[in-house]
This record gives sequence, C-alpha cells and structure tokens, in this order.
Amino acid sequence: MKEYQTITEISGPLVFVEIDEPVGYDEIVEIETPGGEVKRGQVLESQSGIAAIQVFEGTTGIDRKASVRFLGETMKMPVTEDLLGRVLDGSGEPIDGGPEIVPEERQDIVGAAINPYAREYPEEFIQTGVSAVDGMNTLVRGQKLPIFSASGLPHNDLALQIARQATMPEAETDDDSTEEEATDEEEGSEFAVIFGAMGITAEEANEFIDDFERTGALERSVVFMNLADDPSVERQVTPRLALTTAEYLAFEKGYHVLVILTDMTNYCEALREIGAAREEVPGRRGYPGYMYTDLAQLYERAGRIKGREGSVTQIPILTMPGDDDTHPIPDLTGYITEGQIMMDRELNSQGIEPPVNVLPSLSRLMDDGIGEGLTREDHADVSDQMYAAYAEGEDLRDLVNIVGREALSERDNKFLDFADRFENEFVQQGYQNNRDIGETLDIGWELLGMLPKTELNRIDEELIEKYYPEDESETSEEAVGVEADD
Repeated sequence: MKEYQTITEISGPLVFVEIDEPVGYDEIVEIETPGGEVKRGQVLESQSGIAAIQVFEGTTGIDRKASVRFLGETMKMPVTEDLLGRVLDGSGEPIDGGPEIVPEERQDIVGAAINPYAREYPEEFIQTGVSAVDGMNTLVRGQKLPIFSASGLPHNDLALQIARQATMPEAETDDDSTEEEATDEEEGSEFAVIFGAMGITAEEANEFIDDFERTGALERSVVFMNLADDPSVERQVTPRLALTTAEYLAFEKGYHVLVILTDMTNYCEALREIGAAREEVPGRRGYPGYMYTDLAQLYERAGRIKGREGSVTQIPILTMPGDDDTHPIPDLTGYITEGQIMMDRELNSQGIEPPVNVLPSLSRLMDDGIGEGLTREDHADVSDQMYAAYAEGEDLRDLVNIVGREALSERDNKFLDFADRFENEFVQQGYQNNRDIGETLDIGWELLGMLPKTELNRIDEELIEKYYPEDESETSEEAVGVEADD
C-alpha cells in the first residue's frame, strides 16, 4: 500500500494526485485529512503521473496536506442472505439501527458480464397486481422494463405498489398433473425485492420506509437509500451495490429478484456533474458521450442464466425532463431495455390511479410470457383487442372535438364509451388494490362485452364463445321464446 501527500488540485467531488506508479481503474482510495477523518474514493482516471479520484463523501475538509492511500482493490459489496429486511445508505452502510452485517463473501460491485450463450430466454410471468401492466404490458422474469414518468407524477406510488404486490403465480398445469406436482415445480425458488433510491428527498425516503414496514414487504426486501443531500458521486455507486446484492441472491441463493431503481434521471445528472468536473467534452445536452455505455452496464445485469435457479428482473424508473421522451435519458434507456411503461399527465389530472397510458407503453417480451400454461389462454387475444378498441376510441375523441358526438354512428359511440370505461375501470384501480391476472382478464371481457361480437376480430371464436359475457336481456328473450315454443 503506497501513501502520497501530493494532491495537486481539488475540483468539486474530484481530487487530483501526483503518483509515481500506475494505479488501477476503479481502485479504492482512502484519503485521510489533517484532522484525522478518513474518506473513501475511487480512481476515475490514471495517466501521465496523475490520478483523478472521485470522493464518495465529498471533498469538504480535504486540502493539499491530506494523505492518499491506494488500496489495490476495487470496491466490493459485503453480501449475505441476512441482508433481506435491512435498510442501507447509498454506500451500503446499515442505517436501520440493526446489527453490523456479517458477510458470507464480498463481491465486486462492477459485476461480471453474462455470457450471451449462457443467458436463458425470459418467458416466465411476474404478476404485479397492476392491470395496466399485467394485462397490457406484461413483465416476465429476467426482463428489464423501465417506467417513464415525469416530474409531479406518482411514479413512487406505482413503484411501491409493484414492490409489495409482485408475486410468481404457479404456471397452469395440464389436466393430468396434480396440484402437488405443480407445487414441487415451484418449490425452492423464493422471491425478493431490491429497492435502490437515488437522489430522493428525506420525506420520500420516510414514505418508502413507512410503506415497506406497514405492509410487511421489508421482510423480503433490501433497501438502498441515497438522499438528495448525499454526495452525487455516491449515486454512481448505489445502483451497482443494489445489483450486486441482487445477483448474489439470484445466482448464488436461488431467489427470483425484482430490482426497482428510482430515479435514473438523478443518476444521469450525477454522471453529467462528474463529467463537467473532469472537463470532459460533453455530448447531447451536456451529458457524457459514454452515458449509453454506462447505462447499458447497469441494465444488462438483468437476466437469467442457464443452470441457475434464480433470476434478476429490473424496473428502472426515470422522470423525463420537460415530459420529453426524446430526451437523452429516456431515449438511451429505450434502446437498451425491452419496452417501457408510460405514465401520463392527463390521466393523472383525471384522477386515474395509476395513470398508465397503455398506447405508447410496450413490453417486447410479453408474447413469450403469456398464454396457455403461463397465464390464461385468452390473455394475448384480450390484450390485442382492448388495445385496438382503446386506440380507436382515442382517435374518435379527436373527431368529437371537431364534429360533435351527435354526428357519430352508433358503432363509433360504443367505442367512445369503451375508451372511457377502459380508463375508469381497467386502468383505474388505486394503489392498494391487488388484482390477479384472472380478475384483470375478467374485467377486460366485461368491457369487451360492450362491443358487438362482429367487432372482436382479434379474438379466436372459441374464446369468444367461452368468455364473451351474455347480455341478460337477450338471454331472457331466448328463454321466453323457448317457453312459447313449448
């Protein structure tokens, strides 16, 4: 271990040190101030006899007389199954008043890239209990499905709802199989939630913790909290600590892990701040040119591995600056991930909870995670038909603003009514209501019953005969006709 007292410059969260030997990228550094305080940092760059170090706790109190020690190793996360139920700060230190963490091992927070050949294709359904997600944009194990929100929208409420409700329903079995066989198939796989918060306020942090404790979700969760007044450098470490913990629980302990990261916009702002302090040439809107690579290093840590029981599923949440989905953060995130859940300001103003707009939302892996043996045989057809009917209703709303509703045909009016009821009965469910997939699809069929059977051109006829709700008036008329014939 070499020690230097050769600090040449302090710029924001960065410290520049003269060195006489090369040091490693991402190597951990200890900086001891003249007052005896020890702060940790990480090597960002090392060249031409100068090392650039980002300090996690901020550079306050550091001057040119401080001692710098290079530890010769990268940052590691102490991992153990006992982390479940614990609350940690953004640098991985316990803040819940519990005992010290006794790790089973220490793992590099950068992680190891999953060999594409070793990846298992995601195709197992995760039930979030939210109809707009389960019914229309289904999440599957091993997927990365972000939530695109905006300032002032209740994305935190949706995140908490998914965190406490997410379950792994048993796959439907054949008629010849028994319930005992189905139980054995799922036995040994447990479910955990890793919640990583970056740049949130103390008020938001208290709301998160209160909700986790009140609902009992904390028992199966590990919570990482980086607050708004914590150093921005720490925000670059928090998601990596969370994902390292998730990988350990998934691939070493066999858990199915759901990772919720909020807010990725704060993470990217920290990247921009560090880039400015390093005087890097900025890219789009001042963000670093390597932001795509940096985000990919996080998002691509989701997945399943052949021969391993567990899985890592990601739901990153970001707020789009200015509600602009072409902003670099949502734009790059959309390229890397497998779809997006879009929250809508207009639906929120109408009181819809959660205000998810299903039309621009997308889950690219949905088709492989639904259907007979996975959810219910009618899932895909019902989803397609509701999407088409709601899209037509939205188009007709624009037409009504021009010609008025009286000018529309009876058929068009039915689609308008469908769009209204779809928002108020299917999307609207509140943040405390947990719907299983059967209930979600039953509501879908009830809404589709507003439309004539001839308009259900995306559903198989056998499914229409099985699930289409019969009109009570028609049924009574038929009964009367039968009695008359008798």
